[in-house]
Amino acid sequence: MSISWKRTYAVALKDMKEVTRNLFILSTLITPFLFALIFGREADVPLVIHFMIINITFATVTCFVQMALLAEEKERKTLRSLMLSPASGTEIMLGKSAVASAITLLTLVICLQLTGYMPDAPVIYAGLVLSLLFYLLLGMILALFTKSLIEASVLVMPVIFLLGMGNLFFELVEDYSFAFLLEYLPNFQLEYLAAAAGNGESGLLHLGGVAAWTVAAAGCALILYRKRTYLDQ
Repeated sequence: MSISWKRTYAVALKDMKEVTRNLFILSTLITPFLFALIFGREADVPLVIHFMIINITFATVTCFVQMALLAEEKERKTLRSLMLSPASGTEIMLGKSAVASAITLLTLVICLQLTGYMPDAPVIYAGLVLSLLFYLLLGMILALFTKSLIEASVLVMPVIFLLGMGNLFFELVEDYSFAFLLEYLPNFQLEYLAAAAGNGESGLLHLGGVAAWTVAAAGCALILYRKRTYLDQ
């Protein structure tokens, strides 16, 4: 199946205009910037803080923007019309993902400049790309369970607390027997990947962990996109 980049660009351009007019969606950018400004003042920012800010960006920007774009289409009853347009499902999702990705990358660049962190190993960049894909897919999955932008804003909260700020809450539950399970989440795997690379290790095991989450999310997104989208319209 060939992809029309012209139609993909048209979808992305439409969504970018929607995002720039929606202050509620743009307000999600405040959280990572706020954390970056607070912790960026420290002389030596630890790795865990750098990746907490990165994961917060993925949760509050990548995941939520992706959710919001789809939730708005469903709320206005335009998703079905969009899917019946000449644009294929792949082109629609690529266009929407391009908007969320562009905003995410801009946010990450600014936040990392504020905290003074620059990944120094190719494996870390690979982990960041896989994480970006994972949160885009997660946003799509969650959006298919919502019918409005308000519902999306509520549903994304567990993602922000668990995957975005998981490092902060891990200390509260680390004495419990189930705490070790949290370390297998993609946000922790990304941080461990960076730590391993910083110690001169390959970090491929943790990269595989992030990749596994991404593949699983892709499978779930594909199944739900096919089954739920038409039912919800």
